[in-house]
Amino acid sequence: MSSSVMDLLPPILLIEDNPQDVDLTLRAFRRCRLASPVLVARDGEEALAWIPRWEAGEPLPAVILLDLRLPRIDGLTVLQTLKSHAALRRIPVVVLTTSKEDRDIQAAYDLGANSYIVKPVDFDNFMDVAQQIKLYWCVLNETKR
Repeated sequence: MSSSVMDLLPPILLIEDNPQDVDLTLRAFRRCRLASPVLVARDGEEALAWIPRWEAGEPLPAVILLDLRLPRIDGLTVLQTLKSHAALRRIPVVVLTTSKEDRDIQAAYDLGANSYIVKPVDFDNFMDVAQQIKLYWCVLNETKR
């Protein structure tokens, strides 16, 4: 795909502090031929730094993949901030985390998460997750443009 076509595709924002999980996610998306660019924020503060950039006209992401266990500002606070912002609340947020705790799942949905996925530990299972994210959130899901 030419870079001009890729420039038209909305990005995915991955909010993840673990370098191995960032690498795993990027490799899985490359392997399943995700055409959208993937932006990475490595903590909650970096994630929230995107808000003024989006307000200034940078393309909104098609989906945000959010880890809950983040340094500086935790994932639930990031989720709450994004979903309380009128211009951003429609961006789908998929929590992609290691936590299986009921209170985290409940809190994420209460704050407006669109989906909650517990990270699989091996690459093959993670490939399945990446393929499903690509298919549903980047291909099938209709959003207001």
